[in-house]
Amino acid sequence: MKKLFVYSVLVASIATLFSFINLTPGDEMALNSALPLADRKMKDVSGKTTSLGENKTAKGILVIFSCNTCPYVKLSEKRIKEYSDYCLANGIGCIIVNSNEAQRSEADSFDAMTKYYADQNLKCPYVVDEKSALADAFGATRTPQCFLFNAKGLVYKGAIDDNVKDASQVKAPYLKDALIAVSKGETPKTQETKSIGCTIKRVE
Repeated sequence: MKKLFVYSVLVASIATLFSFINLTPGDEMALNSALPLADRKMKDVSGKTTSLGENKTAKGILVIFSCNTCPYVKLSEKRIKEYSDYCLANGIGCIIVNSNEAQRSEADSFDAMTKYYADQNLKCPYVVDEKSALADAFGATRTPQCFLFNAKGLVYKGAIDDNVKDASQVKAPYLKDALIAVSKGETPKTQETKSIGCTIKRVE
């Protein structure tokens, strides 16, 4: 009986935790949700640690789940560079997150991330998401996958645009339009799209 009571309390506590951050395990976070795990420290390619909260500005923050080698990331590299730079130039925070925990001894090692960052001439933080904890909190499953927050909460989630394979054929630049809206203090017209990319490599 005592064991059953302890188990019930534990289950209730876990349920309360995920209810607090508007998620159940594995669910993608809902629009208007607050920034999760804002104070969680992550190792940046600079060698220092940083968090989402430290990078969020009064306007908001763009969080991009990415990696070093996914073919879809490779196809999106110029766009990731362009939009991360746009954020920094327009008062929006930006952070790129590598959650591929299952590849830390391979292509997504810290050393490989550091080299990739330099090769891409990126300016915003590029961090290691240990145990894919941040990806789990966001419900992120793909690379690249974008989550854009304004000052109040999540206002856009999904793909960079409607043509990951060919930037010259893009007809709907979802992320670009959302960033412009947030920079003006407006709500993006399109707030949710489907991400197309490689699966995040979690440790089973």
